[in-house]
Amino acid sequence: MSDTTFKKKYGPWCMVIGAAEGLGEAYTIALAKRGMNIIMVDNQKPLLDALSKKVEQEYGIETILLHLDLYEADAFEKMSQQIQKVDCRLLVYNAAYSLIKPFIDHTTEELDHFIDINTRTQIKVVHQFSLYLIEKKLPGGIVLMSSLAGLIGMQLVTPYAATKAFTWNLAEALHHELTPYKIDVMACIAGATATPAYLKTNPRYGILKPSVMNPSMVAELALKKLGKKTLFIPGCSNRMNYFILTRIMPRKIAAYIANRTMGNMYVDKKSTNSVK
Repeated sequence: MSDTTFKKKYGPWCMVIGAAEGLGEAYTIALAKRGMNIIMVDNQKPLLDALSKKVEQEYGIETILLHLDLYEADAFEKMSQQIQKVDCRLLVYNAAYSLIKPFIDHTTEELDHFIDINTRTQIKVVHQFSLYLIEKKLPGGIVLMSSLAGLIGMQLVTPYAATKAFTWNLAEALHHELTPYKIDVMACIAGATATPAYLKTNPRYGILKPSVMNPSMVAELALKKLGKKTLFIPGCSNRMNYFILTRIMPRKIAAYIANRTMGNMYVDKKSTNSVK
């Protein structure tokens, strides 16, 4: 799909949630290259301001900035209000809360953040965006960022994996409900990606090293597959691993291998708490 066709199909404005860094920055730049104006949502104001100036100057687009913490109860309302002020027909929900540590070491506040950011705010803004498009009789698109961690229960990222399973199930169901309204819905199920957040975790690689993708490649591939795929896994290596783990191996063995790999990558993050 050419940039002109993409813009014609999904409108002059889009919203990127979690826009300032990593995959969100990659989506922002990829959409700016397509000539789309962007409502940029993030809680990192300095990064948000800097990226806004960059894409406006380099690609001649307009941006609207929303500095929000997505765990706030009214975050979805603030985003929905802004969507309705412009001809926004594409929503990218990239924001996610993620910590690597044992489940029993999480605080209740941290668990609330997983729920608030990764599920509650996401489903509410998607709901409002869908209603807006349907009421206005507009075609549009929704891209929800999920993760391979959500396909098999993974130790050390338990609440993250659970919420990412929520995301791809949400996208798959909405694809069937919203297609009649000409609204394309897709979950991008990414593997390891060289974002600042991922690199800061300092993973240790053994024999089984995951293929670490560039964020810009993930974003570009995802946007190209929107309207063609419902669940999209970027990267040949990631798709091959998914096929082997979910189609060839028994789930018990696949889960063992995946969890052993995760445990070896982050052996230093395992709990020091003893079970009595």
